[in-house]
Amino acid sequence: MPKPNSFDWLIVMGGPMSVHDEERHPWLIDEKRLIKQSIDNGKTVIGVCLGAQLIAHCLGVTVQPARVKEIGWLPIQLTQEGQSHPLLQDLPKHPFTVFHWHGDGFDCPQGATAIATSEAWANQGFIYQTPLHKELGTWIMGWQCHFEVTEESIVKMVANGHDAIQSGLINYPKTVQSTAEIIESGNKYIEDNNARLAAMLNRIAKDS
Repeated sequence: MPKPNSFDWLIVMGGPMSVHDEERHPWLIDEKRLIKQSIDNGKTVIGVCLGAQLIAHCLGVTVQPARVKEIGWLPIQLTQEGQSHPLLQDLPKHPFTVFHWHGDGFDCPQGATAIATSEAWANQGFIYQTPLHKELGTWIMGWQCHFEVTEESIVKMVANGHDAIQSGLINYPKTVQSTAEIIESGNKYIEDNNARLAAMLNRIAKDS
């Protein structure tokens, strides 16, 4: 496990497992320890999907199955706090479409700012600073959605997650899309979402 003084930012990505699957995936124990140490040391910590859920878990809030699964290109809306947040000024004020792939959700950590919502799940993201983070100009940020997907990565995701998509189409037809629809819609949305991610990261880097 890397030492906290060996890096500036910790970016925690997604995966098909749950934050509670320590018995099946014991590496989660070390990963949670690293996230907690990074937060305690005032590092910028950014989470995507499972990564955001792990951060929320390390901040002491409940992570559990959501009411529905969201898989595909679906809209989110920034909260009023999200719309006014300095790190998110490059994101649309109106609903915009992002890529989702999650079945678990999190409560907003105490003291954090809830930044986005969707029709299916209230907490789609949060931003947080401990007193040390405020002093250092660093941030903790978690998003359920995937701004980072590319044409190449989304093809791999739907191939690896074929069974989840098929069962989701049966059980959650309003919030799960077919493989063909996901890939076709990616051509419309990927570029804009990659640009939004770059803009957020640039604002974090400038603020640090």
